[in-house]
Amino acid sequence: MSHLSYLEKLLDGEIVEWVALGDVTLIKTGQAVSKQAISTNPGQYPVINSGREPLGFIDNWNTDNDPIGITTRGAGVGSITWQEGKYFRGNLNYSVTIKDSANLEVRYLYHLLHQMQSAIQSLCTFDGIPALNAGSLKGLEIPIPCPDNPEKSLAIQAEIVCILGAFTAMTAELTAELTAELNMRKKQYNYYRDQLLSFEEGDVEWKALGKIAEINTGQKPSEILDTEAEFDYINAGTTRSGYCALSNCEGDTVTTPSRGQGGIGFVGYQNKSFWLGPLCYKIRSIDNKALINKYLFYILQSKNQLLLGLKKEGGVPAVNKSDLAKLEVPVPSITEQERIVEILDKFDMLTTSIKEGLPREIELRRKQYEYYRDLLLSFPKPEEAAA
Repeated sequence: MSHLSYLEKLLDGEIVEWVALGDVTLIKTGQAVSKQAISTNPGQYPVINSGREPLGFIDNWNTDNDPIGITTRGAGVGSITWQEGKYFRGNLNYSVTIKDSANLEVRYLYHLLHQMQSAIQSLCTFDGIPALNAGSLKGLEIPIPCPDNPEKSLAIQAEIVCILGAFTAMTAELTAELTAELNMRKKQYNYYRDQLLSFEEGDVEWKALGKIAEINTGQKPSEILDTEAEFDYINAGTTRSGYCALSNCEGDTVTTPSRGQGGIGFVGYQNKSFWLGPLCYKIRSIDNKALINKYLFYILQSKNQLLLGLKKEGGVPAVNKSDLAKLEVPVPSITEQERIVEILDKFDMLTTSIKEGLPREIELRRKQYEYYRDLLLSFPKPEEAAA
């Protein structure tokens, strides 16, 4: 079956006219706005500028019931934005305002521009600051079904919008459900972790971390790779900092950043060999018959506020090794450690599976939406129709 068969059924023999975007819409830039202006005039109206998300919220608006925009400059150049109601459009966002709503439905145009994202990107220049010229954008041709029959044209557009809207709603609903499930599991995990790791005074021996564990930083590798390689590069921050072809640290190791913005207090666990960077501590048990590394990970994760309390301000935030070594942690029997690790591993696995499943499901729904969007919006051009 032809991929145009459903479109052919919708069109029912009617023609499709390709028209310049500038002929059916008004394309203008917004007004200049700065972060300082937003901070000194806070309000309820979102500021839409060079990003997909609001730059902030301000106390005045310059746009109402004109939701479609296209980013004009910067890293997100050519991105399509949608903002309903009253808002402030910045000078790095083009308004795309339909001239005659009797011929063109706004949500149809929004889906169409998303489907033509690659064509819009091809109009952008990337010499210096990426930019999209309004004149080039006005020349972009878009398909209008049944141009001589506005009523049928709008009916076809509405049908397409209805189908794509259903996929969008399905994705949003699924994302909300999975996010709620993930948040519930995280709370449940944190509750049981804190319960298991709360010891009464006298129940266990508390020992200085430096007495029971090796604490060291690593070094910068000869090469940091952007593409996935055999070994993770673990340095400052809460995620891997890249990849390496070699490793300098074995797995079953606890890590925590030693310096940098945002990472102090984060506790990680590396279950396989990796490369340890110069801005990260590795913490490993000196005697695994007395202290299990995975237990150490869970106890330090639950006590991350204590790690934050060790942070030295003034310049780049940092945690000194000597202070970390003095941090006291509870050390129950090895049997109790094993029991705690077994329980928390199960909760962690469940939480991680949902966390990893969430982006996978979202990506699946996005591809499903794009598949049907392409089927529904792949109108034939005159030369294709003639062929």
